[in-house]
Amino acid sequence: MYSDNHLGAVLRAASTGRDDAVFAWLPDRTGQSYGTFFQQAERMAARLLALGLQPGDRVAVQVPKSIEALQLFVGTILAGGVFLPLNTDYTPAELSYFISNSEPRILVVHSAAEPALAQLAREAGVSQLLTLDADGGGSLVAGLAPASDFRAVSRGAGDLAAILYTSGTTGRSKGAMLSHENLSSNALTLRDHWGFAAQDTLIHALPIFHTHGLFVATNIVLTAGCAMRFFPRFDAAAIVQAMPVSTALMGVPTFYVRLLKEEGLSAAAAGMRLFVSGSAPLLDETHARWQAATGHAILERYGMTETNMNTSNPYDGERRAGTVGLPLPGVDLRIVDAAGSAVPAGEPGVIEVRGPNVFMGYWQMPEKTAEEFRDDGYFITGDIARQAADGYVSIIGRAKDLIISGGYNVYPKEIELLIDALDGVNECAVIGVPHPDFGEGVVAVVDRSGDIGAEDIQSAIAPDLARYKQPKMIVFVDALPRNTMGKVQKNLLRNDYAAVFDA
Repeated sequence: MYSDNHLGAVLRAASTGRDDAVFAWLPDRTGQSYGTFFQQAERMAARLLALGLQPGDRVAVQVPKSIEALQLFVGTILAGGVFLPLNTDYTPAELSYFISNSEPRILVVHSAAEPALAQLAREAGVSQLLTLDADGGGSLVAGLAPASDFRAVSRGAGDLAAILYTSGTTGRSKGAMLSHENLSSNALTLRDHWGFAAQDTLIHALPIFHTHGLFVATNIVLTAGCAMRFFPRFDAAAIVQAMPVSTALMGVPTFYVRLLKEEGLSAAAAGMRLFVSGSAPLLDETHARWQAATGHAILERYGMTETNMNTSNPYDGERRAGTVGLPLPGVDLRIVDAAGSAVPAGEPGVIEVRGPNVFMGYWQMPEKTAEEFRDDGYFITGDIARQAADGYVSIIGRAKDLIISGGYNVYPKEIELLIDALDGVNECAVIGVPHPDFGEGVVAVVDRSGDIGAEDIQSAIAPDLARYKQPKMIVFVDALPRNTMGKVQKNLLRNDYAAVFDA
């Protein structure tokens, strides 16, 4: 049915001959089998082909999370198309850029959004505008033909399978082009590295417009032939209730912080096998509290839109708090200085990676693609990290978040760790903003839980920091701004406090 190099073949292989096995336990507690899931995906693929989809055409999707949305993902791959998931929070004004830039043949949206997007779709040359709702209804599903024999459109390992747009915190978002091999190789590596097998059940409460929920969580389940408990959104109480009949959870740090507040967590988690965290840094405190409450050490890993996953703490071995573990099998990782030369162990530098997981380049941006790759094939991630002598990687921050104050490099993570450890602090974000004397001044934006003051913080951290690293200002906020995946949006903070030193 599928060619050997086809992502669809990789996703289908583990469940072949096991059509009655449960793929997903749905919110109403009914189970959808692998046979039903792939039959529906094939029907969607046939629908896309009937609408004129050609190999390499984009299918842009902004719909609520549903099992039908996952069927559409697989259906697009089977039809030879390129899947383009879009954040459900994007407004029509924001969507205008993504749709005009990606030039999709087909756009699938929620029914309520169709009227607002109809003109935009016409202006962008979209051939078909379809709908898919949270309950699985909509014009896409209404137009499905009865099930019949289906043969997937042939695609090779190097052919484009998906485009994911970066968060665009500096300048325009870039469309990361991911091949069939990029996605299949990473899914198989993670499946094996984390020990997933047919007997597992993964709690899936992540969004599916992002690498974590779609290309990590979903693809691992499919390649392992195991089951998922499918949650349309994060619900802490419901997730705790699901733990006794599940084996694994993938989440962002916010999940674990909220789950720690739930009654019965310790007992519920007793039979679980694995807790994975990613998409944003996990505080050492959260790691320690979770282990104390459940007996499990959270497994933290590191990836990005352009590469899927690059590193992971070991499944068997030390899961070291404050690190993202070791390079995954098949991934070459190095840490270099501004000139591209390797730095000594323990010294900060920029992460560069190379491997089958690394993307093909940026959509319609050949110059930007060329800038981000070394001649020997390494991708310059823009993430600053240290790698210990034994290989463990600790992320310090993004290169764009580096503060240069009075000519000295200041790494925000070093200051954040000290402030986060203080009683009365929930979390902080350290940023650099224009300063008349120093070029950039260090500002700590703090979400506090007690009556701790700025002077208390300054005096507590001063013994551990050189003077040029110490915040020149500390401000307090009710909450730090975050994106959908829980990452603190430092670009918004830099905008908010850009003029704080003007006086």
